[in-house]
Amino acid sequence: MLHAPRLAIPLLSAALLLTGCFGGSGGRDPKADSTVAPDVGVCRLLTPTEVAQPSNATAAVPCSDKHTAETFAAGALPGRFAATAYDDPGLAAWAYRTCSDQFIRFTGADVSLAMRTILSWAWFRPSQQAWDAGARWYRCDVIGGGDQTRAYVDLPTQAKGLLLGRPADAWMVCAQGATVSGSVKVPCSDQHDWRAVTTIVVGQPGDSYPGDRVVQSRTRDFCSKSVGAFLDYPVDYDFGYSWFHEAEWQSGNRRSVCWARMTS
Repeated sequence: MLHAPRLAIPLLSAALLLTGCFGGSGGRDPKADSTVAPDVGVCRLLTPTEVAQPSNATAAVPCSDKHTAETFAAGALPGRFAATAYDDPGLAAWAYRTCSDQFIRFTGADVSLAMRTILSWAWFRPSQQAWDAGARWYRCDVIGGGDQTRAYVDLPTQAKGLLLGRPADAWMVCAQGATVSGSVKVPCSDQHDWRAVTTIVVGQPGDSYPGDRVVQSRTRDFCSKSVGAFLDYPVDYDFGYSWFHEAEWQSGNRRSVCWARMTS
């Protein structure tokens, strides 16, 4: 199953220029240890290992240079988190909702498209040292890949509006493998066997989590119909689906992803 990125599910320093291009020294970014929130528009060359960490101190690079991440939102945390623990689940849920909403605004995607792009986002908080000293800020970075991509792709100089209109296949998610489950996620501009073609709603905002069995069943039934319609109702076709669990539900996700097997 595909799990929501931070996007993970997930989801880029003193200001020098309004263009978002900053020079990196190759050393540690001191903002990770600062009580001052990071700046928006900063680019970095992040790796999956770095994205998996709660805090990030990778030095900035010019946005015109090779980079895989750009900060699209940052700021002070709400006052209710002043005394919260560093790894508090409520903080993670707030960051998920905040970065998800800002990601959609920044890229120009709608909710469905945001779940079918190779792009994802990651969020970071201050270092543990800075947190203990009272730092309370967040940082949301758009990332050129997700949890199940082989490697991050380079982002353009400016990622804002990248998913407006009909995005290029280079920014849409496809998969290589016999089945969707466990497959390698790649840009649709690469050779692929499956394409994420639509998302379906499996619950309403106020609904309680109905359980894994119900969500999976709803997803399977809806995706069968949705993919059939996408392929113009062929006599025979293969479809796959990605559904999400209670943790993502509690964070606000009410959708599953439907995949169509592509024939050469």
